[in-house]
Amino acid sequence: MKTETVNYQAKNIDLKGYVAFPDAENAPLVLIVHTWAGKDEFVHQRAEDLAALGYVGFAVDMYGNGKVGADTAENESLMTPLVSDRDMLKDRIVSALNYGKSLPGVDSSRAAAIGYCFGGLVVLDLARSGEDLSGVVSFHGLLMPSDISEKGIKAKVLVLHGERDPMVPLDMVDTFQKEMTEAEADWQLHSYGGTYHAFTNPDANDPNLGTQFNKSANDRSWQSMKNFFAEIF
Repeated sequence: MKTETVNYQAKNIDLKGYVAFPDAENAPLVLIVHTWAGKDEFVHQRAEDLAALGYVGFAVDMYGNGKVGADTAENESLMTPLVSDRDMLKDRIVSALNYGKSLPGVDSSRAAAIGYCFGGLVVLDLARSGEDLSGVVSFHGLLMPSDISEKGIKAKVLVLHGERDPMVPLDMVDTFQKEMTEAEADWQLHSYGGTYHAFTNPDANDPNLGTQFNKSANDRSWQSMKNFFAEIF
């Protein structure tokens, strides 16, 4: 496995990604989109985990210059402009997809994206943008709707959701499912019972805030992602 930091751009903002390459050539590309905290070691590790599975793992940068928030207040200040301007958000993730497809050793006809929390919203918006990619996977992602391109949703969609997640209440889940069905997307949603937000994060341990690591949901969701990739690739 080889890893490297890469520099790319979106609308005159400098972005800094992290790529893990498998030993095999002509491999599928998988983008990894970070939580509201920014492109931290968690997504770097996911890129390496994906490379170990035979994919080119590309941890993208949504904030610029690899910025990572120092606390919850800074995380929110970094995320809010993108959540408030979904066109800018989509431009940034589409730029990452296009750059990723140009990386050496990538089979550009086979691309997918996964995202965590805020990153789940980002990969769903990538699907909504109508870009040519095989699939997207949202891990405990935010499910707020957004405009869908006239091109429609080409990517298959997998949402991995904690049933007790207070940031994604049942009415939001229902609205999302209706949105995907009306868009004629190929979608599925797995809801893990008794599971809170951030269930893949071992450091999440505050159910009063709605965040708690869940080993069972973490393991099951990763396996579901692997099964999904076996299908789409």
